[in-house]
Amino acid sequence: MQELKHYIDGVAVAGTSGRFSDVYNPATGEVQARVPLATPAEVDAIVAKAAEAQKGWAATNPQRRARVMMKFGQLINEHMDELAELISREHGKTLPDARGDVQRGLEVVEVCMGAPSMLKGEFMDSGGPGIDLYSMRQPLGVVAGITPFNFPAMIPLWKMAPAIACGNAMVLKPSERTPSCAIRLAELFVEAGLPAGILQVVHGDKEAVDALLDNDTIQAVGFVGSTPIAQYIYGRAATNGKRAQCFGGAKNHMIIMPDADMDKAADALVGSGFGAAGERCMAISVAVPVGKETADILIEKLIPRIEKLKVGPYTAGEDVDYGPVITAASKDKINGLITSGVEQGATLVTDGRNFSLQGYEDGYFVGPTLFDNVTADMEIYKQEIFGPVLSQVRAETYEEALKLTMDNEYGNGTSIFTADGDTARDFASRVNVGMVGINFPIPVPLSYFSFGGWKKSAFGDLNQYGPDAFKFYTKTKTVTARWFSGIKEGGEFNFKAME
Repeated sequence: MQELKHYIDGVAVAGTSGRFSDVYNPATGEVQARVPLATPAEVDAIVAKAAEAQKGWAATNPQRRARVMMKFGQLINEHMDELAELISREHGKTLPDARGDVQRGLEVVEVCMGAPSMLKGEFMDSGGPGIDLYSMRQPLGVVAGITPFNFPAMIPLWKMAPAIACGNAMVLKPSERTPSCAIRLAELFVEAGLPAGILQVVHGDKEAVDALLDNDTIQAVGFVGSTPIAQYIYGRAATNGKRAQCFGGAKNHMIIMPDADMDKAADALVGSGFGAAGERCMAISVAVPVGKETADILIEKLIPRIEKLKVGPYTAGEDVDYGPVITAASKDKINGLITSGVEQGATLVTDGRNFSLQGYEDGYFVGPTLFDNVTADMEIYKQEIFGPVLSQVRAETYEEALKLTMDNEYGNGTSIFTADGDTARDFASRVNVGMVGINFPIPVPLSYFSFGGWKKSAFGDLNQYGPDAFKFYTKTKTVTARWFSGIKEGGEFNFKAME
């Protein structure tokens, strides 16, 4: 069995704790590797090495750092299929989905190639009598990234690329469930010219996370995961005087108006709700059709599309729509929530609980599940299921649908499908959600904007990637300068003239 290692100062290093976590193949339920879990002492030693390396990197001019980003982006492109294979093997998502995972991370790397223009300060001459003022954006030092299992390339790249482009060193702790892609990305970064030690990859569980949060050298922490953990990390980081951007869970709604193109809306719901087995924080998990006729038509269009979905291991080919969920515990939780929906009175239209695949009976597969007549007091509505389950909540009016979205405790993403511009503009203006799609099901902003939710989906003032990332990973220093004009008389300065 493969035993994975930490990646420290540009080389693979075995763990010393004696503790390991199993890495499973979700399609078969078999253990395929072990990953070491670092002790606080190991974490502190790695952080100290990163701090030493960061001094030289901070002194490297932004243009040279950008050249490393350019080479890194080139290498990611060249190794796209290899990285996707690593992701699919540990996560279970299909190869096209895994390539998309890498691609969305690569796009952030591409934006970071323009880091010099993002790191410019401001200047004003003669802001006062003989006074010039200017500001500088300087790196924080050593920062940490704590990333989830569901996007093993994209989210580590969202963290590491802007942090390192700004002149910081990063200690990355990827999910122990999907660790291999992060290690390979670190190797490619060093191959691109990144000095050893600027990107350290340490594996671990809560013990390692707490060590990062309590280490005085770590200046900022970026996290993506569940809301309870996001809230915990944000609170502990803030208590220790660190910057933190922590992104949590979601319950994303799509409102479907009577004038919407119903075929496009149904296609969007199936792709968004069931892609990646529903294991993404931007998945649409709640469909809100307005009016009985709209709801009835939508259900009729969803059923045949869902029944045609092909579920299987990534090795089955490119036409597989989605694969297994990440763990046996996840499968049990999802199945339990489906059962609760039935018990609480929702109409189960398609049932994925008894899905079985010949040859993969021990895999963590859940079939596509569709509920109708879901209400806001049901557990399947209140909880983030993080699985291939779509709930239809019927609304009589647009205002009722809007209120349902706004009253939800999460505020990550939302969408509306309509042919009416006034309705779309009203929705975008009023809804209290961080990312909004208009006739667009997964409104993840392009990489030169910034990603971030509202309410219990995000903790912190600045978003991921884009302009906000360069603000988050730098601190501003402002200089007020005054140069006196002394007049030499007989070889001596006339200090009176300088008064």
